[in-house]
Order: sequence, then structure tokens, then C-alpha cells
Amino acid sequence: MGRPRKALLDRERIGATALELVDDKGDFSVPEVARRLGVQTASVYHHVDGRAGVIELLRERITDEIDPGTLDGVAWDVALESWARSYRAAFAAHPRAIPMLMTSPVRAPRVLAQYETVAGLLLAAGFAPSLVLPVITGLDNIVLGSALDMSAPDTMWDVSAGVEVPRLATAQAATGPSRADQAFDLTLAGFLGHCRELLRTGPRQAP
Repeated sequence: MGRPRKALLDRERIGATALELVDDKGDFSVPEVARRLGVQTASVYHHVDGRAGVIELLRERITDEIDPGTLDGVAWDVALESWARSYRAAFAAHPRAIPMLMTSPVRAPRVLAQYETVAGLLLAAGFAPSLVLPVITGLDNIVLGSALDMSAPDTMWDVSAGVEVPRLATAQAATGPSRADQAFDLTLAGFLGHCRELLRTGPRQAP
């Protein structure tokens, strides 16, 4: 028999299959990935470094949906806002992956490259090295928390069960279905405003 024209298994198929499992049920196992692909578990391990390696494939697949062009050719705060919105949209499409990715170290080269660009942008703007990771982590927290919130019900407070909470009920009725978007806009604006103030008054990158 001749060789098949296309490899039966590769990292792209492993990552796509694991992401399907996570989207469906919130988790995956390497044997499950193998079964869905119709191969032996050992064959998957030939391509990835165990479960941690598959998690990094998930991270890469989702991060590839973020527009890296948002970080080019504009002021640092404009770039961060645009990047955050694209980042949020990418992860909002896969909210069940967020807890898994937030609790494991980032090792995927393509993902690290995006963070390298953001770090360079902040340093070039004048942020001190000691502020770069707090800014990046703060932005991560806002984006990923909001991406999770986008998968929540529009009405998060059940005020119809006979509990007397008239002020909360009024506020909820006045907010409408765009609560998550409004909260994200408010939080991101406040965060970027604080970062501008830190840049103006805080320690700066040495020339």
C-alpha cells in the first residue's frame, strides 16, 4: 500500500479535536482525543507533550483568532483597547476553555509572541519594566472575565421570586440586554485611564 497523501494525525487535528471536546463538555482527556480521531492514545503522545501540550494547542488555536494587526502603528493605549476587544471576541467563542487556560503557564510560541509584542509596546511607551506584567495581567483579567460573562444569562439577578429588591430590579430593567458589553466598556476605559496616569506619574523606563 502506498502512503496516504495526508498524514492521519498532526498537531492541528489534535488541537481542533480537543477544542471541540472542551466546547462540548468543558474538559478533555488525551484518550478521548485519540478515540475521537480514531487513533491510539500513544499516537497522540507522539505529537504532543501530554495533556499540557494539548492545552497549549488549545491556547494557540484560540489566540490565532485574535487580530495581531491591532497592535501595529497606533498609540499604545489605542492598540491595547483594540487588541483587548479582539482578544475578548476570540475567547468569548470558547468560554469553557478559559478556566483551563488561566491556570496553566503559557508556553505556546505563537501566544508568547503576541505577549512579547504587547510588552515591547508598553516599554516603548515608557512604562517601567516592573509595571509591564501587572498591566498585561490586569488586561488579561478584564478580557477573560468579560469573555466568561458573555456566556452568562443576560438577566443575572432573579428578582421575580418574591424577594424585595426594588432598587436592584429597577437597575436591571434599565440596563437591558447589553449588560456584559457595558460592563466591559466601563472597566476597560477605567483600566486604560489608570494606566495613562501610571505612565504620567509612576516610575518610567530608563532611556
